Amino acid sequence: MDASEAAGTTAPGTAAAGLTTGALARRLGVSPTTLRSWDRRYGIGPAVRTGGRHRRWTPEDVTVLETMCRLTASGVPPAEAARAARRKAHPAAARRPADTAPAPAPAPAAQAAAGTVPALGTPEPGVARQDGRGLARAAVRLDAAAVDERLEAAVARYGVVTAWQEVMVPTLHAVGRRWASAGDPYVAVEHLLSWHVSTTLRRHTRPSAAPAETTGPGPVLLACVPGEQHTLPLEALNAALTHLGIPVRMFGGAVPAEALLTAVRRLGPAAVVLWAQARSTASPPLAARVAAQEWGVRGARTQALVMLGGPGWAGRPTRGMLRPTALSDALDTLAARYRTALPGPLSRGSGPA
Repeated sequence: MDASEAAGTTAPGTAAAGLTTGALARRLGVSPTTLRSWDRRYGIGPAVRTGGRHRRWTPEDVTVLETMCRLTASGVPPAEAARAARRKAHPAAARRPADTAPAPAPAPAAQAAAGTVPALGTPEPGVARQDGRGLARAAVRLDAAAVDERLEAAVARYGVVTAWQEVMVPTLHAVGRRWASAGDPYVAVEHLLSWHVSTTLRRHTRPSAAPAETTGPGPVLLACVPGEQHTLPLEALNAALTHLGIPVRMFGGAVPAEALLTAVRRLGPAAVVLWAQARSTASPPLAARVAAQEWGVRGARTQALVMLGGPGWAGRPTRGMLRPTALSDALDTLAARYRTALPGPLSRGSGPA
């Protein structure tokens, strides 16, 4: 490998030949050694070679390798992934003897569509960690299709709550740590991953139900405190609540204080969840004002249950307010409140189909 290949540049006169191994490795988020190993072992190599052994990867080569990366990230063995990648790139080509092995196992998303994904619930030890690693590798490659597929597979396999707690949150934290240590190269990775997590959560949010009776409890109001833009935890809670058939009003990031208080007075919510990621945005006086809001006829005034979420509230005075430790904790508390207030049982499996 010459200096130009190591630097990811193309030597003069070869610009039309495609990417160098170094440039392609950075694009896919793998090492140049891995690309050379795949070429040697599985025949997933470049169509063009210059100066003897110097590799130049064409757009067609890149497509094959992107498929290879996506399949291996889904747990398909490299040899099977290579055969599948070649077949996808050249579907009309005759299959070679080496391609007579069984086809790769379907990706998790395909299993979900076929109804063969294991039952929802707590993952086996190490399984969710492996799912998270596959998700992180796809994000590092900036492979949007693979990120979306891995997230969908996690929700299909575990449900929204467990997928959030066991796969999405650990992966977001891992990428955030890499950002802190590696700097700018991981900014785009975290933004891409966050966007697709948000898209997946919203995709699995059902239309918000209306209160069963006009005299029943109001909705759960979800809002980030002023100055706070981290909405993903509230988006996860929003999706989970709608699957229970609990009415929700999601206000998102950085809700101004007066707008929040006005919404509480107008909606008469059964509960208000305030999210603060940073200590600098957590405002106990604002939380106290929300908790003090009253509505209803004189003599039967009602106040909302106030729940404080996020690390920003740690160590702050929160007398009389709840501090859930996880999404499942918040969900159990809110569901119990509606079981008590609504006629008939409310189970985790209820709600709109």
